[in-house]
Amino acid sequence: MQWRNGPRIPRAAARTIEADSTGVAGPFKLKRPTHEESLEQVKDMSIHDTIRRCHPRLIEIRRDIHAHPELAFAEHRTAELVAAHLEGLGLEVHRGVGGTGVVGTLRSGRGLRAIGLRADMDALPIHERNEFAHKSRRQGCMHACGHDGHTTMLLGAAEVLAAHPDFDGTVHFVFQPAEEGEGGADAMVNDGLFDRFPMESIFGLHNWPGLPSGQFAVHPGAVMASADRFDIEIRGHGAHAAMPHLGTDSIVAGAALVQAIQSIVSRTLDPTDSAVVSVTQFHAGEAYNVIPDRAQLCGTVRAFSEAVQERVEASLQRLCEGVAAAHGVEIVLTYRRGYPPTINTADEAAVCAEVAGALAGGAGVVTNARPSMGAEDFAFYLRHKPGCYVWLGNGPGEGGCTLHNPHYDFNDEVIPVGVAYWVELARRILRRA
Repeated sequence: MQWRNGPRIPRAAARTIEADSTGVAGPFKLKRPTHEESLEQVKDMSIHDTIRRCHPRLIEIRRDIHAHPELAFAEHRTAELVAAHLEGLGLEVHRGVGGTGVVGTLRSGRGLRAIGLRADMDALPIHERNEFAHKSRRQGCMHACGHDGHTTMLLGAAEVLAAHPDFDGTVHFVFQPAEEGEGGADAMVNDGLFDRFPMESIFGLHNWPGLPSGQFAVHPGAVMASADRFDIEIRGHGAHAAMPHLGTDSIVAGAALVQAIQSIVSRTLDPTDSAVVSVTQFHAGEAYNVIPDRAQLCGTVRAFSEAVQERVEASLQRLCEGVAAAHGVEIVLTYRRGYPPTINTADEAAVCAEVAGALAGGAGVVTNARPSMGAEDFAFYLRHKPGCYVWLGNGPGEGGCTLHNPHYDFNDEVIPVGVAYWVELARRILRRA
């Protein structure tokens, strides 16, 4: 069925979508796919045709989601759109997993094997500066990381696999809330994701600006860093700026600590280990002629292993104690573990590379990409199950600007490539005997 203003939603669920869910003002200008060479590699022509036929409708779904962004754990409209779409395909659907998460389950044959395919749904608190029909309708909130595209590609894969269930086993489509700093993956795990939906492995995908459109980057081992936060309070004794000898200077102690922190990576870590320790805030005082009694530092730690995380935390504590003793102040360190490092398992990375290579050709798969110091809560899944997180090129041109940028937009031309990747990955792992 064709529609002009937005995605088709089954009647039974339509009433739960907010009134403006018919989509954004259009009509949309649909671009012809430029990745037909990738789709040609999908051997089953009926699947090839299904993906091609779905593409214009998926573009409208993606742009509808883009126009109605929702922040972490508030993805109510998006989650209902996803759930209604999956129900319309005949999938078993579970709402409210880990807050606003949705899991759709598709079974075929008698196989006992099961896998999970994950997409994130949340947006960012950024004011969009694009000017097009599907720009964000919500002030100060936009899809600046492509989660609208991730959600759409996984919906497309569910549609194709439901129409062509040529596999033997179970696919769980995991639509996750709150990836952006709130740990939605951890919330889903804690809500029994792997107990309620048993799976042997789980897979994720993220668009990657700067990587040529339609190409893949996949490798075993570390792919994304951990993300920890530290807060340091320095407690001295205030004094008049003209009489510093009557106090203990929190600013001087803080400055010494900032300098000392710069030696953690260069002098306490193995040179072959990568890490970043950045002080990003230093606050103290209000008056120009008063030495304040308090100073606050804040920063982040990034690493590719939990062993390095622990070493950095211990080094920070040691430096705080040393600077406190040297300057006669009290220093309190609060260290918060955030997302762990994202570590791909070797067997799953090999399968993903094989599937990506079949779609994009050998030259279209980068297997030696440098890991990113950015963080991703997909890591929480990989603490419990083997799996792999890959990057899909979003291109350097239209839709290809930097993530978390007010001018960002997902590149609709890669939607068929992402759909084909998910479909072929499921068919490859759960292939019929």
